[in-house]
Amino acid sequence: MHPSTTRSTRTQTMFRIGLAGAAALTLAACSTGGTAPAGSEGAEGGAPAAISAVNVIAPADPGGGWDQTARTLGQVLTETSLVGSAPVSNIGGAGGTVGLASLATETDPNTLMITGSVMVGAVETNASENRIEDMTPIAKLTEEPLVIVVPADSEYQTLQDLVDAVVAEGQGVAVTGGSAGGIDHILAGLLLTEAGVAPAEVPGTLNYVANSGGGEALTMLLGNTVQAGISGVGEFSESVLSGDLRALAVSSDEPAEALPDVPTIQDEGIDITLTNWRGIIAPGDITDEERTALVDLATQLHDQDAWAEQLSTKGWTDAFMPGDEFDAFLTEDISLTQETLRTIGLIE
Repeated sequence: MHPSTTRSTRTQTMFRIGLAGAAALTLAACSTGGTAPAGSEGAEGGAPAAISAVNVIAPADPGGGWDQTARTLGQVLTETSLVGSAPVSNIGGAGGTVGLASLATETDPNTLMITGSVMVGAVETNASENRIEDMTPIAKLTEEPLVIVVPADSEYQTLQDLVDAVVAEGQGVAVTGGSAGGIDHILAGLLLTEAGVAPAEVPGTLNYVANSGGGEALTMLLGNTVQAGISGVGEFSESVLSGDLRALAVSSDEPAEALPDVPTIQDEGIDITLTNWRGIIAPGDITDEERTALVDLATQLHDQDAWAEQLSTKGWTDAFMPGDEFDAFLTEDISLTQETLRTIGLIE
């Protein structure tokens, strides 16, 4: 059955309401992390031991948003002496679910893995045995708009040009992005359902080339082996500003700080607003005291000027949400993602 405009718009509205509702919890709920330093009395009770080191997992290959977030996290934690060391390891594959499986067997409680919208979708489309909700939510950190780009010499001058070409030519137009079922893939599918493509027809119409890291997508675009790409603004902004890529639209309500001259999808007449969030989770079987110490550490990280400077430099929006608030947000986001994946025909 072909989706109506009302149905597709309602799904987008639910995304906005879900994110806004979760954000409201930040104001209404008591902070789980507090402002006490790691090693002091935590807001959730107990006296967590000081954390001298953490291991950080980027569940993707080098070069993409998860890798950038992991390395920025480790850099700020050590430069501000919040911990003595924070080595980063890359465990890529299947939209982060390979890294998630590794975290599920991790025995070091002070292990932090980057997670986000991409992984939420990938867990569903890959029918992953390991799920994010089985781990320990520590904090939501950032949000970032997506940007739709084409090679500099592309024939597509507007977003509508690209959408019309995909609808008309189907598999003849290749669009690259992050992992299958992730937020880049979701945005591509939503653009088609907004254009009137039936959910059941989206998988056969959309030639989506998935990657495990943003670096691979950039290589494809610069090599003109694909016709368009979707990723976080931070992953493509340098190539847009250098003139190697041309940005057609960003997915936020307002123009992105890093690409102020690029219109929003709504500016282009398409009713879609979508942002990519990232956060950190820990193994699922840690103690309450270990969890409190990690939430406290994330809160201290968020309070550092060095962290704020990194957010500004990379064009990431501060979306900090610690402990239980992040847990509530995850529950809502997983539910909304499942509905959207059904709407665009990626899961049943």
